[in-house]
This record gives sequence, C-alpha cells and structure tokens, in this order.
Amino acid sequence: MSHIKLNLESLSKFVGKAEIEGIGSEIAAAREVLMSGNGAGNDFLGWVDLPTRTDESLVERVEQEAERLAKMSETVVVIGIGGSYLGTRAVVEALATNDRKKNGANIVYAGHTMDPDYYALLLKRLDKEDYSVVVISKSGTTTEPAIAFRLIRQHLEKKYGKEDAKKRIAVVTDERKGALHSIAGAEGLPQFVIPDNVGGRFSVLTPVGLLPIAAAGYDIRNLLKGARKMQKECAEAKRMEESPVMTYAAIRNILYRKGYKIEVLTSFKYGLRYFSEWWKQLYGESEGKEGKGILPCSMNFTTDLHSLGQYMQEGERILFETMMEVKESTREYTVPNDAENIDGLNYIAEKTMTYVNNNALNGTRKAHYDGGVPVIGMEIERIDEEVLGEMIYMFEYACAVSGYTLGVNPFNQPGVEAYKTNMFRLLGKPGF
Repeated sequence: MSHIKLNLESLSKFVGKAEIEGIGSEIAAAREVLMSGNGAGNDFLGWVDLPTRTDESLVERVEQEAERLAKMSETVVVIGIGGSYLGTRAVVEALATNDRKKNGANIVYAGHTMDPDYYALLLKRLDKEDYSVVVISKSGTTTEPAIAFRLIRQHLEKKYGKEDAKKRIAVVTDERKGALHSIAGAEGLPQFVIPDNVGGRFSVLTPVGLLPIAAAGYDIRNLLKGARKMQKECAEAKRMEESPVMTYAAIRNILYRKGYKIEVLTSFKYGLRYFSEWWKQLYGESEGKEGKGILPCSMNFTTDLHSLGQYMQEGERILFETMMEVKESTREYTVPNDAENIDGLNYIAEKTMTYVNNNALNGTRKAHYDGGVPVIGMEIERIDEEVLGEMIYMFEYACAVSGYTLGVNPFNQPGVEAYKTNMFRLLGKPGF
C-alpha cells in the first residue's frame, strides 16, 4: 500500500458517492486508452513504465557522476527550464529539512529566467564557491537555458581554465541529435539521455531529475522505489474506488463540469512549495488547450491565508482545493513557556509546532468547506524520497487519465510555442 490516501469528508456536500460512481465508466475508458497506448500523444508514454524499466546500470552511472560532481564542488548549478528544472527543484526543496549525505552539494538554478539581475547575483556567488554544472536541454537551443549555459560556461572557463572547466560539466540531452548533444560529443563531456518518449513535464524520474537530485545527496533508489510502488498500484487497481489516483481524476472532472474551473493545491509544509510549482506545469500544460481545462494554482499555508486566503474564503465560487496533509514532521520544536505571557501564547506553551500547524490545517479545511469550497484531502504519511516518488507518479498518472477524460491530448503543448514565435521575430532570429 502507498503512503497516500484521499480524505473526502470535506467534499461531501459538493460531490456525492453516486456521482463518483457515475463517472467511473469514463475514467475506466480513459485509463484503458492510456494503458493500451491508443490515445493521442501515445508516442510520449515512456513515463508509464519508467520506474520499473530504469535499470541498475543507469542508476549506478548517475550515482557515480553525481558523486564526482559533488566531491569537487560545494555547489552544483542546474541549468534548465520547465520540466528540465521544476521536478528537480520540487524534490530537492521538499527534502531540504532532511540531512543530506556527506557528499551532497548545494543546488542552485539557472536557465529558468532571463533576468540579468538574477545572473548578477548568481555569478557573484559562484565567484566565491567551487561549483560544477548540470545542463539539461533536449535540443540545446531553448533560449533561456542556452543563454544561461553560455554565461556560466564563460564564467567556469575564466575561473578554472578551459580544460578543467570541462571536468565540471555534465550534460542531459537527446541521445542522437541537437546542439547540446554535439557540444558534449565534441568536448568529451559526460552525457545522459532524455528519452524520446518522455515529455519534459513527465521527466523527473529520468536523468533529468535523478542526476541533480543525487548530486544534492538524496537517495534516488528510494525515489524510484516509491514510484514503482505507485506504478504497481495504478496498474493493478481493478475498480476506481480501490485507487486514490483514479478517484482524484474522477473528482476533478466532476467538479470541472459543475463550474469549478480553478484547482488550488495547498499545503501547510513550506518545503512543498516547489512541488506545487512542478504540479502546476504538469497540469497546466497537459490540460489547458482547445478552450478547455482546469487552471492549476497553488497557495502555501499558513502564509497565504493572510493574503489570498481572503479570496479562497469569500471570493467567487469557481475554485476547489486539493489540500496536501503531511502527517509527520522531520524536525520538531515546542512553543516555549513565558512567565510574563505578554503575547498571550501560554495556552499553547509546551505544545509542538506540528500540533499547532495541524490544528491550523483542520480549522482552515472546515472554514473553506463551510465557505463553499470543495476540498479534496490528500493525506501523506511523511516526506522522504520514497513518498515523493509515490507522489510524482500519482500526479502524473492522474493527470494523463484526467486529460483523456477531458478529451484533450495530455502530452502536447502547442500553445507554448506562441510566445516564442513572437519573441524570435522581435529579436530578429533568422527564419522569423
């Protein structure tokens, strides 16, 4: 059994059991389309069996390269954008409160922005730190990471010399073609493959995510173990009610048809804020097309309860909430007792911060439910590599099933090219 289950108590007045059962045949049909490989985008289904298909030799090679980079560097710069960046950051940030292995490096990011002020700060930091680079791009010509690689490679060569700089770069790219593949081949850089049949937003369990996550000192074997567990659960579920994944996909589509057009993923765990960013790309690019789709948004509680929480509580009733509830904390503190009690907090003195945080969660869930917000509760036992592997695969699988139920191709993203066409024309790129 996985470490994730759904709590539907705060959904009852919005979606009934009969409605969930009623959409069951559609969900089953969508799942069959996915598993048979007969649907739109079926050339991008490599992620479905990826956890069980990832062989030991690849894991060992990734671990060895990660250890090599981390041993020579206190910092590893991960260059990438979208799926080449968000999955890594989701996992690394979520695990930041866990002790890193001794050989783990600090991870910083580039290629996800073109703001010169960001690079001024980053390069100033890299002036002072030993660092290596993992550059991730299928083509090697995506504008944001390509610019970042030029800048950082120039800085790396100036700092270490051209030959030593080569020893500090690892590449994750296409197996046979592309600018980055050519650069790596010409200069003898270590190369890892982005599979042709795995789209960027589904790629965190390939070397795209595994290499930098391992360089940070985290256990990619347990990450894959969790994903394999969820893969098995998804493949073997005979009925929708046996699977939180299929139930989640069903509820999303029911609510969408009732006019709830926005899904807000929330958590009271600060470390999950970038998991929400990865989730937003996954669902936004997969479902938002052909004039359809739920808009994926996120809020980080309790922080956003003091801002966006006002809209959640009393704004237009077009949104629903998926609330991630993590049962265990990695660290613990208690609220100190104060003899003077000027701030009036002694009523929770000696209580743990987890106790306080969980009561904030329960109070928020009730307030939102009472205020007209459907809340899908997602109970997560703890946050570690294994459970994050389960979460990643769960959301990927539910996204594919939900997208097919919606009637779109969950694996393309034609709208992403619109801004690029205009940008290239304005920049004077040949051919535009």
